[in-house]
Amino acid sequence: VQLQACGGGLVQTGGSLTLSCAASGITFSTYKVEWHRQAPGKQRELVADISGRHDTNYYLDSVKGRFTITRDNDKNTAYLLMNNLKPEDTAIYYCRTLLRNLVFWGQGTLVTVSS
Repeated sequence: VQLQACGGGLVQTGGSLTLSCAASGITFSTYKVEWHRQAPGKQRELVADISGRHDTNYYLDSVKGRFTITRDNDKNTAYLLMNNLKPEDTAIYYCRTLLRNLVFWGQGTLVTVSS
C-alpha cells in the first residue's frame, strides 16, 4: 500500500494550493480519506475528511469556507484545495486512508504560507 502526497510549496498569504494524495494497493473507493496537518511545535490535527462515496465531509472550523476536500475514485486520488491561505496554515500536511481497522498514512508535504 502506498499513499503519495504532493502539491505543497511556498505561497503568499491569500494564495492557493492544491494537494494531491494518490493511492495504490488498496480498493480506494472503499476507504475514507483524511487530510491532517502538523505545525511546528503543535500536535497533528484533522483538517478535513471525505467518505468513500463522497456523501459525508468534515472540516476543521478554521478552514471552513477556504478548503475543499474532493476525491476521484477512478484515479485513486484525493485532493485538498486550499484557498485564501493564511500563515497559520503553515504545516506539514498528511493524507490518511482508513477502512475499519485498516489505516494508512502518506508521507507529508510541506505547506508554507508567508505573510
